[in-house]
Amino acid sequence: MKKEMSYIDQVHSFGRKWNIFVMIMLIAYPVVTGLIFKTGPDWHGFALGLVATAPMYWAVAVVETITYVPMLGAGGSYLSFVTGNISNLKLPVALNALEQADVKASSEEGEVISTISIAVSSIVTTIIIIIGVLLIRPLTPVLNAPVLAPAFAQMVPALFGALGVVFIAKNVKIAIAPVILMLILFIAVPALNAGTVGIMVPVGVLFTLGVSRLMYKKGML
Repeated sequence: MKKEMSYIDQVHSFGRKWNIFVMIMLIAYPVVTGLIFKTGPDWHGFALGLVATAPMYWAVAVVETITYVPMLGAGGSYLSFVTGNISNLKLPVALNALEQADVKASSEEGEVISTISIAVSSIVTTIIIIIGVLLIRPLTPVLNAPVLAPAFAQMVPALFGALGVVFIAKNVKIAIAPVILMLILFIAVPALNAGTVGIMVPVGVLFTLGVSRLMYKKGML
């Protein structure tokens, strides 16, 4: 008799299968498009671009896997890596849901809550995008209004700021070092902007873990 898989085993089984399926679909689109229009990429330019960018994305992929999985849980991580926009949307949603439920992502309850919150977030995001596509023309004058530009520019900072207050208040000692580091980096290096959030979040997490470990050994925590 075949042994029934546990919840976490099913999560890993379906997670691996769907991630592989999505990878195949992402690769298939440009291949099929090229076949339909009987064209292909400039392989020399493709190789140069790959060599220039791939190492950075490989490093980010490894770091993000190490840092995001403990915070999102297995199910939430598989779903987040498929749907994307982790640092700006999926991570804040999952952390807030776990905070409200007062559970950890590593627990079975946390696994379920994190996965459900990210799934709901993905569905809501998709619905909003569909509505936006349908209404983009009539809403363009409103969205491009200069009076709204400052508000749109502060959406992500406001989101992370609200979450930051909650988690910083939990342990101010741990929060001081990463906050100072990020302030120094973003002020001293203007090139670090919203486009680098995906890299800087894992960097901040690793730095915080290192500082916290050092403070713990010195009896400061």
